[in-house]
Amino acid sequence: MVKIENLTKIMKRKKVLDNINYTFENGKIYGLCGANGSGKTMLLRSIAGLIRETRGNIVIDGKVLHKDISFPPSLGIIIENMELLPYLNSRDNLALLAKIKNTATIDDIEDSLKRVGLDSELKVGKYSLGMRQKLNIAQAIFEKPELLLLDEPTNALDENSIELVHDILKEEARRGAVVIIASHNKYDIESSCDHIVKMNDGRMEVMQ
Repeated sequence: MVKIENLTKIMKRKKVLDNINYTFENGKIYGLCGANGSGKTMLLRSIAGLIRETRGNIVIDGKVLHKDISFPPSLGIIIENMELLPYLNSRDNLALLAKIKNTATIDDIEDSLKRVGLDSELKVGKYSLGMRQKLNIAQAIFEKPELLLLDEPTNALDENSIELVHDILKEEARRGAVVIIASHNKYDIESSCDHIVKMNDGRMEVMQ
């Protein structure tokens, strides 16, 4: 469970997150919607521990971020400008990442690639934008994280692949993960999310 308490972030004298209070529960999918600059990505970055709050707390399974823990202990993430090694295939990219925590097996890697429909032999440098996005999703799920933070997860995907991603998100929630997505795609939000939250000027409004 992720609990946000009076979260405020000020950058260049502007409140990019403004006194947010909300609880994200296990086994549910949450959609963050809103215009560019509304605070969606900043909120994801805050929960991921990539930026420090100005005021307030983020509590993950009872532990306060940046006090008790530096980062969420079990996190899968897609955030802007993610880097993949072009001279390796998808399996080798994930195997390299797996060495950080040593929790995922080769079977876990192969299963995640199968779920997103990727050929593990082709070098990533030859991937289309859609294939790169599928690999981003695979790297977010292959360690079976308890928390998934996904920024625009269906970017560059065709209609069939979008439906596949929606199915994966639902499977991850059924497994018990907290799933939070930020998307401009209205269909992404309405078709896959249990709860919808609108961001506007760093403030949060619960829609559903």
